[in-house]
Amino acid sequence: MRETVTERYIDTVRRLASAQKAAAPGAPAYSILVNRPFGRLLAAAAYRLGMTPNAVTAVSAVFTFTAIALLASLPATWPVGIAVWLLLAIGYAFDSADGQVARLRGGGSRSGEWLDHVVDSLKIVTLHLAVLITAYRYFALPSAAWLLVPIGFTAVATVLFFAMILNDQLKAVHAAKTGVRVAQTRKSSLLRSLLVLPTDYGLLCLIFVALGAPPVFFVIYCVLFVANAGYLALAAVKWFRDMKALDPLRTLGVRP
Repeated sequence: MRETVTERYIDTVRRLASAQKAAAPGAPAYSILVNRPFGRLLAAAAYRLGMTPNAVTAVSAVFTFTAIALLASLPATWPVGIAVWLLLAIGYAFDSADGQVARLRGGGSRSGEWLDHVVDSLKIVTLHLAVLITAYRYFALPSAAWLLVPIGFTAVATVLFFAMILNDQLKAVHAAKTGVRVAQTRKSSLLRSLLVLPTDYGLLCLIFVALGAPPVFFVIYCVLFVANAGYLALAAVKWFRDMKALDPLRTLGVRP
């Protein structure tokens, strides 16, 4: 049943801003400074229209997968690149909005969280595979070996997303079993957010503006791939240590 909202739109936006959860330490700059505020505006509008979080997720998917379909099927031109960027960026903003709508409605659901993560995992894989397709069809690469870059980026992005989700889930399980929440050891800062900007999905969306100049686009894409691979290599070591610290034997003070 559609929910009736009597407050003004600006009041909904302000209420959502006041209830906004804190950004994760080290969250990339685009996600914090651009995507979250944009998503807040969309969330307030969706809430006033009576949309459910799952409906917002579906809208996000429509924009995102339309962009991916265009990327994989049309020649690499400036108009196509700009259209892909806009559609991906709007889809990303709606992806931020679904959780914010859930908070406005009093909380999310397990099924909604599942749907959100499945859509995210699908877009991460298919976006890089679409780059592989368009590179094979339309880029004048000096060697076919360069096609390994989007394949490698697919693997890196998938593992990175899965590891971050798994980190959160294992910490939640640990907190549920022990009653002890894992304290954050890092603080958010603008410098940290800028340093990890190459890992930001929003920046990846933005580089498609350069699709009309394939050599420029592919160079930027390769740089992002190297940055993401390096970040994953360093982060994986830290995350493994974090998970090791949650070992039940260590929690109980028992040595193996």
